[in-house]
Amino acid sequence: MPWVRELLMRMFGRPKGVLGQLGGVIMARANRDAAAQVVEVLDVRPDDKVLEVGFGPGVAIQMLLHRVPAGSVAGVDQSQEMVRQAAARNADALRSRRADLRYGSVERLPFADETFDKALAINSMQAWPDARAGLREIRRVLKHGGNVALGFTVNSGQPKEGVAESLAAAGFAQPRIVDKSKLFCAIATRP
Repeated sequence: MPWVRELLMRMFGRPKGVLGQLGGVIMARANRDAAAQVVEVLDVRPDDKVLEVGFGPGVAIQMLLHRVPAGSVAGVDQSQEMVRQAAARNADALRSRRADLRYGSVERLPFADETFDKALAINSMQAWPDARAGLREIRRVLKHGGNVALGFTVNSGQPKEGVAESLAAAGFAQPRIVDKSKLFCAIATRP
């Protein structure tokens, strides 16, 4: 059933066109609780600079902005449609430069080394063309001692097995899995 996979990728993996618009609306509702749980696990401080990879319709970006009144939030997404939806949802923060949302790939993050205190990705790693390269890039832009959280809902199709090991292989320390309600989160620290 290759057409089913293609349909799901157009709606949720790399949202595009009318299906992407619909996918964004669905993700904004369906992933709100997951975003709140992953943000909570990440233990964001008021002055943190936070990166989200694969921000989708921008729900977690919006939550993060409330938690970092003295910080900032940036993100990349490989879907122009999701950049558009997230920009509309977070327009005030973009105008005041508290948010920086860009079209791009996790394999080539458009940020300087050691820029961020925290990083997260929710239900996106399984759509990255090269997960190991993406994790190395996240490590590059994280400050020493910075934390990454990869969240996966029960509907993501991502098995727990191997995720912590992938973080370790990318150079992260203390990788561990935290089980939450209807999702699991892999957390690690940049040494």
